Amino acid sequence: MVFITQVVTAIHNIVWGPVMLVLILGVGIFLTIGLRLIPLRKLRYGFRLLFATDKHKKDGDIPAFQALMTALSATVGTGNIAGVATAIFLGGPGALFWMWCTALVGMATKYSEAVLAVKYRDVNQEGSYVGGPMYYIKKGLGPRWVWLAALFALFGSIAGFGIGNTVQANSVANVLHNAFGIPVWITGLVLMGLVAAVLIGGIKRIGAVAAALVPFMTISYLIASLVVLIINSSAIPDAFALIFTHAFSPIAAQGGFAGAAVSMAIRLGVARGVFSNEAGLGSAPIAHAAAKTNEPVQQGLIAMLGTFIDTIIICTLTGLVIVTSGLWTSGVSGAALTSNAFSAALPGAGQVIVAIALAIFAFTTMLGWSYYGERCVTYLFGIRWVTAYRLLWIIMVPVGATMSLNFVWLVADTLNAMMAIPNLIALTLLGPVVFHVTRAYFKKASSNKPE
Repeated sequence: MVFITQVVTAIHNIVWGPVMLVLILGVGIFLTIGLRLIPLRKLRYGFRLLFATDKHKKDGDIPAFQALMTALSATVGTGNIAGVATAIFLGGPGALFWMWCTALVGMATKYSEAVLAVKYRDVNQEGSYVGGPMYYIKKGLGPRWVWLAALFALFGSIAGFGIGNTVQANSVANVLHNAFGIPVWITGLVLMGLVAAVLIGGIKRIGAVAAALVPFMTISYLIASLVVLIINSSAIPDAFALIFTHAFSPIAAQGGFAGAAVSMAIRLGVARGVFSNEAGLGSAPIAHAAAKTNEPVQQGLIAMLGTFIDTIIICTLTGLVIVTSGLWTSGVSGAALTSNAFSAALPGAGQVIVAIALAIFAFTTMLGWSYYGERCVTYLFGIRWVTAYRLLWIIMVPVGATMSLNFVWLVADTLNAMMAIPNLIALTLLGPVVFHVTRAYFKKASSNKPE
């Protein structure tokens, strides 16, 4: 096990080195500029589209709202609770600033992914709409790039077991054990049963469950976070000062905090930001490709809301709760740090809130990522492999619940980067297509406005 950990650590240090950070932020900046800041300028329009009613028949399998909720179900999870805490624990409060930067340019990335996913989507043997990086690489870049599409699908099918399965199960098992004393193996078995019950129904059942659970739990968590911040309101100005100061200057060791250089804050902020909102990974467009829509741009505008909600809102509130509590120097990391921060303001209730929120978020993440993995496997080997993949997915839930947390996070981070590389290459090459489709849509929209 020690040797395996060393090998994975070596790979992790390579794939999350300076080149990856430049690639993620660089592609996001390139797309943001090429789109003339449309993802930022059209944020309110995106929310209007999300709740708009349209009775016209559209191609696709699930409503646009359910597609976003499915994508959010896969992104809003341990990254928002445990991931933010880990970033602050290792990189200091400044890591939160770099998470914001990743999200702001990530909105353009997520928008572009969804536009391409809908534009180049396909219909499989069962009559379902399928899409994502493997399809827009194959159809958008042509036969010479099929190897890159296969590479993404391979990494995606494996990465799901890290980011979308074992990490989630592990975090839930640990937080429920700490909060209620429930043995981790029992949590693993219960999660396995719940996941199995939903996966049988495929994307339509996943979309329905996500549409019910994600909004409810997100709103509940936001309310709880705001209550804590109201209690800690006097510490908010100092919290922002710490975030902005240590985004650009090293922070010395204090209390249980080991100290961190600016490079650590940047690396952890970007890595955890990507882990949380998944902009650039190429996962979310797999869900958005199934949306009932005939307008790629409209789905792109809806898709980018996921990054905004996930990081700019939820991760920010989690980070502020932790920093305002003063416990980020306590030496505690992960979900336990977030739990302690909530409990400091809401004794007794805080720990329960975090435990329930993380459990539900992680459960929905498992559902969303199982769908992503299925689509990757289907692309590589055909529909007949879906059942075997689902069974393996279900079996890995209790295994993840009992694994070492540090090793699980290490593997998940490594696989994330390997999955992102093919997708980021494709986004760079297909950027002009996104720009053209976007300009055409808004030109048509403006010409259709009444005089």
